[in-house]
Amino acid sequence: MGKLKIRKGDTVQVIAGKDVGKKGKVLKVEPAKNRIVVEGVNRVKKHQKPTRALPQGGILQIESPIHVSNVMLLCNKCNKPTRIGRKVLESGEKVRVCKKCGEIVD
Repeated sequence: MGKLKIRKGDTVQVIAGKDVGKKGKVLKVEPAKNRIVVEGVNRVKKHQKPTRALPQGGILQIESPIHVSNVMLLCNKCNKPTRIGRKVLESGEKVRVCKKCGEIVD
């Protein structure tokens, strides 16, 4: 466990598993389990009984968490999957940096 380099709202690309090559937005981050939920990736079928919120019930397709090591962050500038570096600006602020082009990712 530790601090994850991927945050909610980041765009990532899957590099391993059944959905390899897919891109999506991070919806949820679970740092305690080193897992993230990505939009449109690792969809599973859930059998839902009828409730007041969902009166018809049925089989839903929801995104399931995947391990953070199976994705890479997409850089905003070069639009390629990249590793993340850290840099301290003159103002003392810590930022995430693309290892390929050196652009600030935040």
